[in-house]
Amino acid sequence: MSDPAKIWAIIPVKEAHDAKQRLAPVLSSPLRQALALAMLEDVLDAATAVKGLGGVILVTVDPQATALARSYGAETIADGAREGHTGAVTAGARYLIAHRRNTILTIPGDLPLVTAAEIEQLIGAHGPAPAFTIAPAHDDQGSNAILMSPPDAVPLRFGEDSFFPHLAAARACGIEPCVMRLPGIAFDIDNPQDLHHFARLGTRTRAGRLVAENVGERLD
Repeated sequence: MSDPAKIWAIIPVKEAHDAKQRLAPVLSSPLRQALALAMLEDVLDAATAVKGLGGVILVTVDPQATALARSYGAETIADGAREGHTGAVTAGARYLIAHRRNTILTIPGDLPLVTAAEIEQLIGAHGPAPAFTIAPAHDDQGSNAILMSPPDAVPLRFGEDSFFPHLAAARACGIEPCVMRLPGIAFDIDNPQDLHHFARLGTRTRAGRLVAENVGERLD
């Protein structure tokens, strides 16, 4: 088990006007932006409640996300923020290495069901360096959380089909990956089907309340 105090969370956050484009058929631009920020706050709620985590860093240039990070005591960096998910995580890893922080935990900002307890489970399963722990998306396509020591132990490339390539990349680096299947981390909202499923759950997360109040009936 890794020392949580040496683990830093990196959360890439797009600019609000680019948020959740694949939800455009069912949500207006203002609602997509509001949903993205609500999910981000749900993620920050969970990450900042993890016992002993060294800290949380958002890779973003979005003013609203930056203000939200500040309200949770999280740091922000701009380097890599406009270079896609992979570029943002890579920049975050460089930042951690430069500041002698030896483990990266990267999660996206669109996991409205993630909990501090799940993140602690992920940390509890992580072995001594070099180590690679991954929690896939519900469809075994995306890589929804990666814990890695050191922060550049394995080259990362995120996308719709990244989970199995990440397993292969870890093994190519001589590291046997630890796979954790955690339902809250596994669920992200990428398309209208995901949003419909989330609306039916009726959760009391910030994102859940926003969906119930603004789009639930329309999706039904």
